[in-house]
Amino acid sequence: MRAVHTAQQIRDAERVLLDRGPDGALMRRAAFGLAVHLRRFLAAHAGGVAGTRVALLVGAGDNGGDALWAGTELRRRGAGVAAVLLAPDRTHAAGLAAARRSGARIVLDEAAARRELLGADVVVDGIVGISGRGSLREPAARLVAAVEAAGIPIVAVDLPSGVDTDTGAVDGPAVTATETVTFGALKPVHVLAASRCGPVHLVDIGLGPLLGEPHARVLDDADVAAGWPIPGPADDKYTQGVTGVAAGSATYPGAAVLATGAAVLATSGMVRYAGTAADAVRARWPEAVVTEHLEDAGQTQAFTVGPGLGTDERGRGALATVIGLGVPLCVDADAITLLGQHEELRAAVAGRAVVLTPHDREFARVAGEVGADRIAAARRAAAALDVTVLLKGNTTVVADPRGQVFVHPSAGSWAATAGSGDVLSGVVGALLAAGRDPAWAGAAATLVHGRAAALAARGAPAPASAIEAHLPAAIRAIRSGR
Repeated sequence: MRAVHTAQQIRDAERVLLDRGPDGALMRRAAFGLAVHLRRFLAAHAGGVAGTRVALLVGAGDNGGDALWAGTELRRRGAGVAAVLLAPDRTHAAGLAAARRSGARIVLDEAAARRELLGADVVVDGIVGISGRGSLREPAARLVAAVEAAGIPIVAVDLPSGVDTDTGAVDGPAVTATETVTFGALKPVHVLAASRCGPVHLVDIGLGPLLGEPHARVLDDADVAAGWPIPGPADDKYTQGVTGVAAGSATYPGAAVLATGAAVLATSGMVRYAGTAADAVRARWPEAVVTEHLEDAGQTQAFTVGPGLGTDERGRGALATVIGLGVPLCVDADAITLLGQHEELRAAVAGRAVVLTPHDREFARVAGEVGADRIAAARRAAAALDVTVLLKGNTTVVADPRGQVFVHPSAGSWAATAGSGDVLSGVVGALLAAGRDPAWAGAAATLVHGRAAALAARGAPAPASAIEAHLPAAIRAIRSGR
């Protein structure tokens, strides 16, 4: 499990180390780690360090200092280094002096800067650090645009400049990094704007014991493998968890088929479906226990409710009936809209083991606009509604009423297809039926769902039914460590 900390948490921890150690030691430690990674990057992409050309985009303050010290180390190993100073009067003095002594070229003119950047094997983004705010200013924006248009790789120092550290928001020109090297801990930008960061490499500079409680966490495969429900020798179909599904309608039978199938394939011991899409579910999933009426569904350990249910009086009645069962719930799609419309239903789920799975528009119906900070929005909604909220998107955020947050940054957008959310809700329901904590269930289901989407896609868009079909393969891969 990886921890995510805010910019302020990082600054507070760094301040303690700065007070304890000699002047400049912390920066040199970070810069050495950056240089080590840059050496590896050049070895992989240019065959080595000696003879390569490295261009540093150097902004004001410590981020630029990190780039300068790292450039000095590369210069000593035979690289040609040019430092483009974007704020000459505020450049880190010690780093600049070291770069000059090493023989690095110091560039102040924009035309000369463009020549150096476009002739480089790699560009190092040291424009702004974690305290920076707002988009890139000129001439940095023009220079970065030229580098990206030429296809020259950019390694970002700490974060891609122009992307907000704590929200991942971009409101103008910003760097899209090939890779990012960060120090001390992951920051929200690395998970909320993963597509801007590329692979993120973490350099340990000794902050760990000083960081405090994480702002958010990211589950890894090992975490999911360790907690995924696996039947033991004494288990049967009932002890593994019986998942109920109330979904679909004559208009949307596919939602019922997808949600039910996902619960079946996510290793539920038994799945009971109840609703007007009974014939479609029965035809596709003969292992499910199917009925048209909720009162005939039988005993369950959890319920998934909402996909394709409808928001009319029949849908409202079905949701009220499921809530009245008193079991853990995954509430999705139309059921979320119904919660937004009926205060008594919201009150009935508050304080329960409930996972709401809205996308941004559904979120707005129950908790207001998401805004730029997805972590803050999910945490706010979880506290206000007193349930666990799984805010779906390219980056999915799961927050519970206690303030615990999990973030899942997706490597792609293959799951952004119709019906994909129905599959996710079925997996969440299966994990709730197996007795898993709601926040963990939401985060683990999201990881498995994303892996299934990637397996189904293989470089091309895949429909929700293909994502669902790849759930067993995703679970096997995660459990085997592949």
